[in-house]
Amino acid sequence: MNNQCTIQLFADDAWHDVASVLLVGPEEHGCLTQTYTGYAVDWVMAHQGARDAWAVSSQFPVSLEAQASDHWPVALIDMLPQGFGRGELLRQLNLPETLAASADWRLLQAGAGNPIGHLRIKEAAAWLAGHAGPRQGFTDEEVAQRSDGFIDYLATHGLLVAGSSGVQGEWPKLLLTRARDGLLYIDHTLADSDAAEHFIVKFGRGPDARLATILRHEAPYMRIAGHLGLRVHAPLRLRNQALFIPRFDRQVLEGRVLRLAQESLATLTGRAGFGVAPSHDEVCHTLAQVCSDPAGEILEYLRRDLANSRLAIATTTRATPRCNGSSTAAWHWRLYSILRPCICTLTASPDASAGNRTMGVHPTGTAYSMPFALPVNCRARRWWPGSRPWRRACAASTTRARRSASSPRCAAFSHLPSPHRCARWNDCARKRG
Repeated sequence: MNNQCTIQLFADDAWHDVASVLLVGPEEHGCLTQTYTGYAVDWVMAHQGARDAWAVSSQFPVSLEAQASDHWPVALIDMLPQGFGRGELLRQLNLPETLAASADWRLLQAGAGNPIGHLRIKEAAAWLAGHAGPRQGFTDEEVAQRSDGFIDYLATHGLLVAGSSGVQGEWPKLLLTRARDGLLYIDHTLADSDAAEHFIVKFGRGPDARLATILRHEAPYMRIAGHLGLRVHAPLRLRNQALFIPRFDRQVLEGRVLRLAQESLATLTGRAGFGVAPSHDEVCHTLAQVCSDPAGEILEYLRRDLANSRLAIATTTRATPRCNGSSTAAWHWRLYSILRPCICTLTASPDASAGNRTMGVHPTGTAYSMPFALPVNCRARRWWPGSRPWRRACAASTTRARRSASSPRCAAFSHLPSPHRCARWNDCARKRG
């Protein structure tokens, strides 16, 4: 296997070779292998000092100075297939599914040809082009029903791997694009000039009723997040056991596809590997350094954390990239950076992936693992309103509220209709009233 790869960046309707990464340690160490990374000279001449969308990441500004590190460039870890896509790719490469870090480099060079964001690995794009298969479109219903024709098409041409390796997370997902003819195609098989809409399609996971409940509640909870005033993306659409998520990193304008730069909080703070998480202080400090409106973006970050802590939300700092699809991440434009809008596809608590990177006590994002109407301490999904455990939890929540009636954290929910407020908020409102 080649010990070098080329990072490509999409700009001005074309892919550009912008940087090279050389392994200087054994690849068996995975993303913690020592590397030597440098920008291409012509890219440096054109974009010297840039740390926005012209750069690989905000922590690696465009410069002639190469970067020697004890791990991969952190932006590469965002592109590394994880979860469902990783397992499918291992099978496609005839590698044992139990391979862990020792397979990372090979997975990167095969599975990072069409990831979320505006970066890709040149060698992986070449591998993907060699496994493209014929172009064939399907209706929304055929995709949602996972019709025999759709599944046979994916299996016959190995496109389940090609369509899923660019997005992380344990849930089966495909990157699909709607063409101007109204049909859905595997994303990389459709030319940009034919694209009309881009989706991440998240499929259900078998007959488990709990998992079906999680999938069913994602779209409503995104609406709740918007009602709370959080920055959210487009509405989600559930058809059967398939959730259609409009992609947050693609925009179609006048026949052109814009690929928006993405950077997870893990990459933003320079964290390599999995199972490590930055503190909230560190995240806020970094946002203040790189965002165009530091005060506004830090406030957005804290509001998301407040919503998470009140709603018992589980999230990650590195998921299906930057998002497992909905983890908190930064968007970078030319000379402009903000927190990416919330989407909804975060791993819920009963299915947390070992490959996800979690935040601390109160993480950030917008994925929900239980109905919103429950009191904040009703973490078991069997505690439905009206049940005996639910009533006990309400009583306990009310008791705690009396002890902290002036809690400012409850103010964020003051504009919600009363049926959607927790018992703590209602009691706080009476005390403040």
